Amino acid sequence: MTIDEPPAPRPDPARPIALVTGVGRGVGIGAGIARRLAATGWDVAFTYWTPYDRRMPWGAEDGAAAAIARDLEAAGARTAAIEADLTGRGAPARIFDAAEQGLGGPVTALVLAHAESVDSGLLDTTEEAFDRHFAVNARASWLLVREYGLRFRGTPGSASGRIVALTSDHTVGNLPYGASKGALDRIVLAAAHELAHLGVTANVVNPGPVDTGWMDDELRDALARDTPLGRVGTPRDTAHLVAFLCSPEGQWVNGQLLKSNGGSAS
Repeated sequence: MTIDEPPAPRPDPARPIALVTGVGRGVGIGAGIARRLAATGWDVAFTYWTPYDRRMPWGAEDGAAAAIARDLEAAGARTAAIEADLTGRGAPARIFDAAEQGLGGPVTALVLAHAESVDSGLLDTTEEAFDRHFAVNARASWLLVREYGLRFRGTPGSASGRIVALTSDHTVGNLPYGASKGALDRIVLAAAHELAHLGVTANVVNPGPVDTGWMDDELRDALARDTPLGRVGTPRDTAHLVAFLCSPEGQWVNGQLLKSNGGSAS
């Protein structure tokens, strides 16, 4: 090379792959996390399940998966959108297969942002609703963590793998959701110890009340008054913390249940 010749371009380092569950709506926390991971150097596979959104008050968002995928690609990420019922037999293996085949490599970070959340209390929760919440929020999460642990191949002595799950301490009037999220906490915190030999860290994030379109004005104002910063959370707030936990800088945070709620008392 002469002094007048430009240097040869260096190939970009391979982007690690994150699998994010529960990315069914563009305004959701899962979508916010996926976008932030894409912006910070990750390729992203994500799952969604349209029948769940269809039976919820907000309804299904037509074209959401394709629109989110376009957002991720605009940030430089390769992406794979996977529609999957997480409670289906063999679902974790099929999801990981689709992520690995679609993006050409193993999953480094598993982010559990999915949830079954239908309000009911101690006296009016049905057995069916209770079982469904645990099937989605606890059992499916355990099976995804297990599949991740069985497949992960890290470098001995390095903390390169990541598991991050979203939780909630809401229980009053939302018993099956809160109880199943409590079970999720224990599963993920166990992973911080049982998967440590693989170089995997595992943490739980409680984002507090986040405005993803389900709040009315009265509730939003009441929740904002209970927060020192005078507002409710946004998906971006949660996404910043999750991206940090997944980064090399976040590797010393392990086995923690972290509140990222602006100091909310709600």
